[in-house]
Order: sequence, then C-alpha cells, then structure tokens
Amino acid sequence: MPNTQQLEDFVSQVRRDIVRQVHKVNSGHPGGSLGCAEFFTALYQEVMDYSTDFKMDGIGEDLFFLSNGHISPVFYSVLARSGFFPVEELNTFRLINSRLQGHPTTHEGLPGIRIASGSLGQGMSVALGAAETKKLNNDDHLIYTLHGDGELQEGQNWEAIMYAAGNKIDNIISTIDVNGQQIDGATDQVLPMGNIKAKFEAFGWEVLEVKEGNDITKINEGLKKAKELTGNGKPVCILLHTIMGNGVDFMMHTHKWHGVAPNDEQLAEALSQNPETLGDY
Repeated sequence: MPNTQQLEDFVSQVRRDIVRQVHKVNSGHPGGSLGCAEFFTALYQEVMDYSTDFKMDGIGEDLFFLSNGHISPVFYSVLARSGFFPVEELNTFRLINSRLQGHPTTHEGLPGIRIASGSLGQGMSVALGAAETKKLNNDDHLIYTLHGDGELQEGQNWEAIMYAAGNKIDNIISTIDVNGQQIDGATDQVLPMGNIKAKFEAFGWEVLEVKEGNDITKINEGLKKAKELTGNGKPVCILLHTIMGNGVDFMMHTHKWHGVAPNDEQLAEALSQNPETLGDY
C-alpha cells in the first residue's frame, strides 16, 4: 500500500491532469473534479479490490460507478494512472472519436468504464442492479458509487435509495460529494436539500460523515469504516464534505468553476500550485 506522501503526490499529479485536460479543449468540468481528487485516489490506490485486466462483468472484484459523470477528468486521470489505459491517452480528452468523452461512455470500450453516466440521478439504480447481481452470484465483493449533492435533487435517486434499504442491499457503499455547489450556484440557493444525513437514515441507510473530505487520511478511514458496516442488512452512505476546486486557490469555494476551463495564464497558475510528481503526459 502507498504511504500518505505517495498518495498526496498522486493527488497533486491528478490535479495537474484535470486542469490540463479541460484547458486543452477549452471544455469540461474542473471544479467538482478537483474536489474529488483525494476521494478517487483513496478509492483506487488504497481501498478497492480490482483488476486492470478489465472485464465488463466485474466478477470477483469490487466495482465503482460514477453517477455525476461530468467530473470525468478526475475519473480518467485516476484510471489511467492506476493502469487501466495509457496515461498519454489523456491528451485525447473530449476530442472527436476519442474514448475519453466529456461524460463517460461505453461504446468505445474504455477500460474501467461500465456505464455511460452524466444523466444525473441514474447511477444509483444501475449500481443497485450490480450489487444484487453480486449477491445472486455469491460474489462477496462490494459496489462503490459517487454522486453529487446537487444531483440528489433528481427524484430517481430517492426511489433507488428506498429500494436499496427495502431489499437489504448491504454490499453497496454510496458516497455523496457534499460541496454545496452546483452549476447555477450554491445548492442551498438553487434547491435546498435539507438534512441529507437525516434523509438517508429515514430511508433506512447506515450513514457516515467525513467532515474533512479533502484529507486523504480521513477519506481512507471513512471508506474502511464503511466497509466494516457492510453485510449487516443495510446499505451504507458516506457524506463526504469537500471543497469544489480544491487545490487551485482561485477555483475553490465557488460554483463558477463547475464547467469553465482555465485560460493559459490560469492554467500556469494552477500548475504552479500542484507540483509534477508522476510525470505529465
């Protein structure tokens, strides 16, 4: 297992990958991607049991489903740097005929991607199907998902959340990126979500909170605690409190960088705040 410094070095490189991808094509979603760099690093470098010999059926390994697919830059970076496909392919982000589309897709056969996502609210439903399949196959591996807090405004989530508890689907760990921001502004201004923890608990889920959601050590602790809670008849939720744009000071704490690419000067500033640690592509 990598040590804390190695994980933080990985995160720094992922941040560089994110801003370079969106800058090159002047398109993409850096804010949420940067906020989840530590989460993806912990998941793929420390927590999940997976194989880079990618098979779509996922038998005998943990599976991850990204519901808020617009944060594909962080997903692609971590998949590439975890060995799923060549890091150099990050150069093709959002180009015509690329496997690395703005929202993850499956038709081009990109290793690590099992569903097309980005139509918000749908990821939980798909993941629950995978979780039930694991149970039917007597496969004791886990399903992990990630969702945005603003995404919970989509009603389909709550049907799935109700279904999961009602059917005792206890081999899923769903993380909510609670950054308080969405494309049009703060979530509390667009459509307040109220007490998300109380909502999940009322629907019959076990709920953990990671207050320092950009601290790699705290994230690892939270994910490992969540694993201990699986298998007890309840689905598990982690509320991960992150900062949108984390690691690039002028992008932090604002929705304005939800879907805006940095210009040349801004890219240089962002890169200066995140040392190259694993080699750019």
